[in-house]
Amino acid sequence: MRAIGVTEFGDESTLRELAVDAPAISPGRVRIRVQAATVNPTDTAYIRGAYHRSGEVHPGPYVPGMDAAGVVAEVTAGSRFTVGDEVMVVLSPRSDTGGAYADEVVVPEAQVVLVPAGVDLVPASTLLMNALTARLALDAMAVPAGGTIAVTGAAGSFGGYVVQLAKADGLTVIADAKDSDVDLVRSLGADEVVERGDDVVARIRELAPDGVDALADGAVLDEKILGAIRDGGALATIRGWRGPAEREIAVHPVWVFDSVGDTAKLLALREQVQLGLVTLRVAQTFPADQAADAHRLLMGGGVRGRIVLDFS
Repeated sequence: MRAIGVTEFGDESTLRELAVDAPAISPGRVRIRVQAATVNPTDTAYIRGAYHRSGEVHPGPYVPGMDAAGVVAEVTAGSRFTVGDEVMVVLSPRSDTGGAYADEVVVPEAQVVLVPAGVDLVPASTLLMNALTARLALDAMAVPAGGTIAVTGAAGSFGGYVVQLAKADGLTVIADAKDSDVDLVRSLGADEVVERGDDVVARIRELAPDGVDALADGAVLDEKILGAIRDGGALATIRGWRGPAEREIAVHPVWVFDSVGDTAKLLALREQVQLGLVTLRVAQTFPADQAADAHRLLMGGGVRGRIVLDFS
């Protein structure tokens, strides 16, 4: 079976097409023939060994990929899926299932949901990991309907999903953007858009003089963004920053890995796509064997939407 990965940790230049054994199926799992796999920042970190530094490192090869869409190829007794179903799947680099950059994956059914009706497999592959991370951030901060949230990095995939999900939750959203992204961020539903940059805290405070109730930090500003949040508010971070924070602001580092099997949340995200509350953005598609080029494009920054590898 073909996979794209590395035999030892390195960078995008070490990504190769590999011949690996097809994974075995077992009860409660489903085999999926991958058609599209999304390239995420998590994958660039994975091939550098970021998720193996604090524990035993199993021997390679190492196959990245947290997001995929494809067709069910095999199920076991009692499955809620049927061979031929088009599905989306989210994987964890900490699991025993291997990554999504492969012709086939075998994963627990809890991590799989049907593709929304009318949605192609390429955009479907971009939903689950980033949108689930956004959902976890909002749930952790627990701002009640009518509250105000700020979003940094709002033009990115995580930030964009936070904007849309927050609006669906009944929140007022202040988002940052550079000039070329203002229309995009407004189209996602932001109520107010401020210029990103060193003065973003002051610009948010002009709109929310007492500070916002919560802030989802897609730009990874960490302690630099605390001034935008009211006393006793909340901050969600996506690269593990835990504080210390000031003025009793609660810091919530969001780790998606342990929640990939939360089927209820995955189904809710699927439903919100179906209802038009969440949109899917594809920046560019590469053939699977050009994964190194796809990673280089992502590492260059400024990508709006997700890059997808075509395994079809």
